[in-house]
Amino acid sequence: MRKILFLYSFLLVFYSANAQQVQWANKLIKFSSDLGGKQHGIKRILGKPDAFPQGGSSPNAWTPKNALDGYEWVQVGFEKPQTVKQVAVFENLNAGCVVSISVDDGSGKYKRVWSRRPNYKTVMFKATIPADRNYYFKRKRRKIQESPDVINPGVEYAILDEAVSGVVAVRVEFNFALLPGQKEVDAIGISDTETPIQPTVNTTAAFESLSTAKTLQLPDIVPTSPSVSCDGLKLFVTGISEVKNEIFSFTRNTSGQWANKQLESSLNTGERYNHVKSIGTHYLLKGGNRYTKGTTETGFELFVINNGNYEALEPVKVTAYNNYDETAEAFLTADRKILIMGIETDFSQGASDLYFAQQKEDGNYGLLQNMGKVINSAADEGMCQLLSDNKTMLFSSDGFSAFGSYDIFVSYRLDETWKNWSEPINLGSKVNTTDFDGLPFYDEKNEVLYFISSENETNVLKYVSVPKANLMKTN
Repeated sequence: MRKILFLYSFLLVFYSANAQQVQWANKLIKFSSDLGGKQHGIKRILGKPDAFPQGGSSPNAWTPKNALDGYEWVQVGFEKPQTVKQVAVFENLNAGCVVSISVDDGSGKYKRVWSRRPNYKTVMFKATIPADRNYYFKRKRRKIQESPDVINPGVEYAILDEAVSGVVAVRVEFNFALLPGQKEVDAIGISDTETPIQPTVNTTAAFESLSTAKTLQLPDIVPTSPSVSCDGLKLFVTGISEVKNEIFSFTRNTSGQWANKQLESSLNTGERYNHVKSIGTHYLLKGGNRYTKGTTETGFELFVINNGNYEALEPVKVTAYNNYDETAEAFLTADRKILIMGIETDFSQGASDLYFAQQKEDGNYGLLQNMGKVINSAADEGMCQLLSDNKTMLFSSDGFSAFGSYDIFVSYRLDETWKNWSEPINLGSKVNTTDFDGLPFYDEKNEVLYFISSENETNVLKYVSVPKANLMKTN
């Protein structure tokens, strides 16, 4: 039923796009408070919604200092003047606290056009992410407030009695004492019609037309980190264990099924964690090794593939390597010239970001450089795979409009700097669920996407056929 409602909303927005002019706040004018930092700061209110339709806490939303029980306000501007009949305020956490809206028609003065009436009901959304989270901001992830049991995301659709022309700015006032719990505000939009501004996921018709992903049953394994050999004949999966996570492999039999489960002892060199991250024709990148912080060590290691055997070659080293996160992700291009990592540093947009480093003459890698604000949000990005064209990148994030907590996205490299990427596209509701979906690996040989999904609080390995034409651009 949820998917049907989403598709209805998608079609509604599509067919009314020509008749409805919508703008999102693009600049800050004044505001009552700001926590500062890259996460939960006041600037996160700008642009289109990031925390809808999934709802719930997000580092991409504004958390005012007095969001528990105080009074706050914000004044925002828009790119160009327009007639306004509707102001939509997207409250991703405990909605229903907007009490007043005023507009500036270019005169420099604000005129009140909407105020909250007694017993007025905010339009609520069903949150798809769990409520038992903590709120954090800045790289130290200092706890702001324990997550409440109720998250109640919603949109305040303020319909003006009379349309106002030439609107350049909007002032929104909040009384957060109206409801218990922490509050967050995701975005502010304006429209020239009464048609509700719908929060939508940036996906494509091609992705929505895929078959629903299926679960791949693996005997006696709680899976994570799937990857497939270049010839499409061997599947690597890490089995989660309280004692030690170990890498197993399966080979494709004549009927196309994964069989012949093998423990890859030569790859399980880590004391606790072991996982295959990328596979070339003659090499394999493996993670999970212990490393010393403050050195060039990363915890990743290269193995040479020799007649089906794996021989340790050398650890992957990066100049001035530093990671504030407890985990790291890595991927190598086929020629090993570019290393991509998902880590958190002082240069992150918020939490874990995607970075790249170029190989040096000695075989090690130079300084990691952030891939930019388009592909990296204030939340987490990582779990990536770069396809063979060196332009198409799959990754997971909880920082964009999505169906669940973490979704799988695709983005395309736009130039040779490796810092300019296209706006991430969600792989759609046939891949992404209302829970965690991540660790994607695309088998180009057989055109099948493998990934990890959370079901009933445990990991399952899923797969779905995705034509290359739908995933990789030809130019």
